[in-house]
Amino acid sequence: MRFHLIGPFQIVGADGGVLPTGSPKVSQVLALLLAHANTPVTPDTLIRELWQQSPPRSALNTVQTYVHHARRLVALPDVRPDGGRPVLSTQFGGYTMHVDEAAVDVMVFERLVSRGKEEFRAGRYEASADALGSALGLWRGPVLSNVPTGSVLTGRIVHLEELRIRALEVRIEALRLLGRLRELIPELRALVHDYPLNEWFHGQLIAALHEAGRRAEALDAYRSVRRLLRDELGLEPSPDVQRLHERVLSPLRVPSTPAATLDGDGQPEAPRGADTASSARRAGMSS
Repeated sequence: MRFHLIGPFQIVGADGGVLPTGSPKVSQVLALLLAHANTPVTPDTLIRELWQQSPPRSALNTVQTYVHHARRLVALPDVRPDGGRPVLSTQFGGYTMHVDEAAVDVMVFERLVSRGKEEFRAGRYEASADALGSALGLWRGPVLSNVPTGSVLTGRIVHLEELRIRALEVRIEALRLLGRLRELIPELRALVHDYPLNEWFHGQLIAALHEAGRRAEALDAYRSVRRLLRDELGLEPSPDVQRLHERVLSPLRVPSTPAATLDGDGQPEAPRGADTASSARRAGMSS
């Protein structure tokens, strides 16, 4: 039994078939419990997720009803991790979803990202890129795209989306250090489209095009990000990206990419303006 939260919420049976997840509210309860798998979730947390600041008087009874329906959905014998204990139990004043971490895609994703960052810090760039590539391969679309979400799940989704951006950055930097940046040109073009205000991705695209000998395209990519930053934010490109532009303009210099500044986790730090797109999305999700 596997649980997919990255993309449409799905419960996949042992035979590969997709099982029902119940009504929208029951799906929301299941998704919240799985997002905090193996950790008790209090009724107050479920109430806040389902009704925000305006719960009905019957909120606690209604939550208990939703949990009852959720328990029935995961009460199949092949779902029980130890063959005895219920998957969804009530204990210590809360509800706990007991599952193997390898069966929940978000938990696998977080573990792979952590491994990729550790490998990067140790200088094992090939292993880092492999782990992060496996993590990113789990993404089938926006997290819980078919489930209503309140403030609790939204916070979890924002965390996962930010972690995905960091995983992309570290993987790109690892491949750059392996001399394979130009292989990423198609992916980098997609990333600057998906995250138009992430200046770091634009810089890597410019560098990759320059290293591939596609100077005109590199200059066009610089003009695009400069125009975008001016129009959207009233800013000029960061000093790193401007220095990269100067390298592209100089035919006598060896093509190179700006060295990434690493944070305390051994991750490339994004330059000014890089996270504006995700911040704007986060603000939209919270409204």
